[in-house]
Amino acid sequence: MTATDAPRIVVLAGGVGGSKFVVGVREAARRQWPDAAGGTRAEITVIANTGDDLWLSGLRLQPDVDSMIYALAGVNDTERGWGRTGESERVAAELHAWGAGWPWFTLGDLDLGAHIARTGWLRDGASVTEVVARLASRWPLGVRLLPMTDAEVDTHVTTDHGRMHFQEWWTRHRASLPAQSFDWPGVEHSAPAPGVLEAIAAADVILFAPSNPVVSVGPILTVPGIADAVRAASGTVVGVSPIIAGAPVRGMADACLAAVGIPATADAVGRHYGVRAARSLFDARGTTSEIAADTPRHPSSPRGVEPDLRSCAREGGVEPDLRSCAREVGAGGLLDAWLIGEEDAALAEVLEGEGLCAPVRPLWMRDLDTSARLAADALAVGLSAGPGHNDRVLHAAPTGQRS
Repeated sequence: MTATDAPRIVVLAGGVGGSKFVVGVREAARRQWPDAAGGTRAEITVIANTGDDLWLSGLRLQPDVDSMIYALAGVNDTERGWGRTGESERVAAELHAWGAGWPWFTLGDLDLGAHIARTGWLRDGASVTEVVARLASRWPLGVRLLPMTDAEVDTHVTTDHGRMHFQEWWTRHRASLPAQSFDWPGVEHSAPAPGVLEAIAAADVILFAPSNPVVSVGPILTVPGIADAVRAASGTVVGVSPIIAGAPVRGMADACLAAVGIPATADAVGRHYGVRAARSLFDARGTTSEIAADTPRHPSSPRGVEPDLRSCAREGGVEPDLRSCAREVGAGGLLDAWLIGEEDAALAEVLEGEGLCAPVRPLWMRDLDTSARLAADALAVGLSAGPGHNDRVLHAAPTGQRS
């Protein structure tokens, strides 16, 4: 990609925070790479979490997908943080009067229209990917929206009071029941939705939205093949912390993190995602670093082993590409850079000492301008990268988009 080209951007996102960030990405792209029609020349693909999906009263619901569509269409209820603006709840009241559904899970009438349409198309034989495309086509969203998988892999939570669907734990109990674990039944047999792996492979930059790392981004990365595709991607992977000053930006991510043994701090979540092994092979001068083959696995890396560089020997007298070699082994974490808030600036040096670039930027998304500024900062970090990118990433200037 040259300086005049528009980038191919992939965003992994879920939840309300993910929706706000994606709107910011679209706005930042419109400002930096405008087209003649008021949109952008950049190609934006959003891979949405479908772990929140559920069946209720015979209808298939996709809360994160719908939140993404409504936010991009500008019809979301910004006061409640979910659903459509101008909603009524007459049908929900009737369902509750009949004793149907969950009395603590309210469906708006406009929202029900989407659920009925989706369920009908699914029962007619359409795939989840096809249904999401049909729903998204109602408005000019300016992005391509893909579900993480066409399979049903609804999130479930195990608590001291038993096992339940994530929505019951999250919405009814407000995450007050201590969670022991999260699981996605059938995910091991699932596959990425059509277009997901291709988008990741072609991306110039891959962004992890400031979404819940356990139940929003986590399910996406649990689908077999997606995490490996991120590790192998030629584009730069930049994450944005959903934790500021030891507290979630929104929601109850701290309760989810506690269940999997991760402190609710920006540095701990960065370690949870881990640093990509391939990127750690380059020093600030753009040359390969001399790393012993028996180097222990970095404590922040996901399960697996670091690449054995001795096994990547010359073939036919040709010097191997160590970045490709490391990615082929499939080891290491997922991030090249991890944006943390100004409130957590003291953590940057620690993370950088562990090999994870940690630019400090304003993370609060209070309106369109601040969301676009955050997205532009993440894109600037990602697009400044290349072999020997670490020094440039750490010192990349924040964008000039300020509210």
